[in-house]
Amino acid sequence: MELFAAVQIAEIVSTIVFSILGILILGFCWWLITKLSPFPIIKEIETDQNTSLAILIGSVFIALSIIIAAVILS
Repeated sequence: MELFAAVQIAEIVSTIVFSILGILILGFCWWLITKLSPFPIIKEIETDQNTSLAILIGSVFIALSIIIAAVILS
């Protein structure tokens, strides 16, 4: 019971709000990347099997996730 006594409602709500905010920012970045690229990214990855582009987009998402997490935690 001592474990649950240390958790407050404000911490739970802030965690949920910041998680939703981070997901929204990542979604916006994906939308921005697809609009700014000169070729269709999804077609290149799925149809043409462009593995290097998939790795590049994955690394961009990992970098964005680290940056967003650092901003939220600061």
